[in-house]
Amino acid sequence: VYFFPVFNRKTGEPPLVNGWIPYLGKALIFRKDAYKFLLDQQKKFGDIFTVHIAGRYITFIMDPFQYVYVIRNSKQLEFHEFANKMASKTFDYPALSKGKFPELKENLHRIYQYLQGKPLDIISDHMMKNLQDIFEWKCSQATDWETEKMYKFCCSVMFEASFVTLYGRVPAADGHKVISEIRDKFIKFDASFPYLAANIPIELLGATKKVRKELIHHFLLQNMTKWLGGSKVVQARQDIFEKYELLGDYDKAAHHFAFLWASVGNTIPATFWAMYYLLRHPEALAAVRDEIDHLLQSTGQKRGPTYNIHLTREQLDNLVYLESALNESLRMCSSSMNIRISQEDFVLKLEGNQEVVLRKGDWIALYPQILHMDPEVYEDPKEYKFDRYIENGKKKTTFYKTGRKLKYFLMPFGSGISMCPGRFLAMNEMKMFLFILLSHFDVELAENKAVRLDNSRMGLGILLPDVDIAFRYKLRS
Repeated sequence: VYFFPVFNRKTGEPPLVNGWIPYLGKALIFRKDAYKFLLDQQKKFGDIFTVHIAGRYITFIMDPFQYVYVIRNSKQLEFHEFANKMASKTFDYPALSKGKFPELKENLHRIYQYLQGKPLDIISDHMMKNLQDIFEWKCSQATDWETEKMYKFCCSVMFEASFVTLYGRVPAADGHKVISEIRDKFIKFDASFPYLAANIPIELLGATKKVRKELIHHFLLQNMTKWLGGSKVVQARQDIFEKYELLGDYDKAAHHFAFLWASVGNTIPATFWAMYYLLRHPEALAAVRDEIDHLLQSTGQKRGPTYNIHLTREQLDNLVYLESALNESLRMCSSSMNIRISQEDFVLKLEGNQEVVLRKGDWIALYPQILHMDPEVYEDPKEYKFDRYIENGKKKTTFYKTGRKLKYFLMPFGSGISMCPGRFLAMNEMKMFLFILLSHFDVELAENKAVRLDNSRMGLGILLPDVDIAFRYKLRS
């Protein structure tokens, strides 16, 4: 017989879903299908309940009208400490302790200004140029139909374009080859990411530790100084790291590797889903391509791999069908859990005089996939509707539940203090990838099979496809 601690519930604490397996609690069933599990608990216990998952007690807030009260309380409900601990363990750099590295966390956070406003325009322009170069190198020979696997294709193009944009070109004659070697290692490491995030020791994950070490070595200063034309954001990070004597060369390299993962780990699968759904739905493909052709025509730009296309941020923002199609695929494939950790014993006050009693160290979680698939908010939520975010030819930003307008209706990038600082660049990159692909090429699926979401990353961002699928492309006449 096993005995393990069960908290005596205090007055005002939500109902507890405990599970009978010591330590694990409900971890296995949660991991198998978090979405279904949470919906089942909501039916039993209402909109607020606590689940015991692998030694943690996580209180889920299911009502989207209550999200704002969690997001607003950023002083008592903290995120960064949890994220920093997880990242330092996953990417093998020392924890950002205030004693050892005063203000390092704040200094790194300030650098995200390079991913907004005018600096975002500069980095987006570089990305557009690099994407076009890679498409030209990869595809300009495709006068007849070429067939490739779609996920592999998205991964190859987006990884290289992001790498070159952020870190610079590898000047060796075999620059493409060097980057594809880094990419292959990255894919191996990334396959273990869910296990590392779940706190499983890296020693139990086969070759992952060796692969991680090799990847980090690519970012040692003696290697990075050889790369040409890196971004201001990476340069600014390098400058900050140089100020901390206690940060070793390997630690700095590990930080750079973590930044690369943050830049492409979710963008690659999100690009795949955007492309996959467009090719599955001819009317969506036609509408988006029509919008792209119209923009090129109205700005007097020619399409084709030999022409350089330039887009301003305003022009990108005005592609409402492209953005809606992209948002719709994000709605369907994102599965991030927004976590906050209670910094003290306190009472979280919610709408309608509801209160949740929290203990110091308790986890609070929002699970936006529930919102994204709510039939009250999104009619036929399992169906892909490319124009779901368009109303009267303009962006639609008003969505309702029980007749009330929602403040939060689409949350693929997290919320509040945990919102992804690179989200504007990520959206631009995906739009530009699709823009170049559809302006230069005829594309179609070469296999008729359904691709489903692989649930092994539930709670961690964009879900990967369970299989890859072949597509074909050729230059547009």
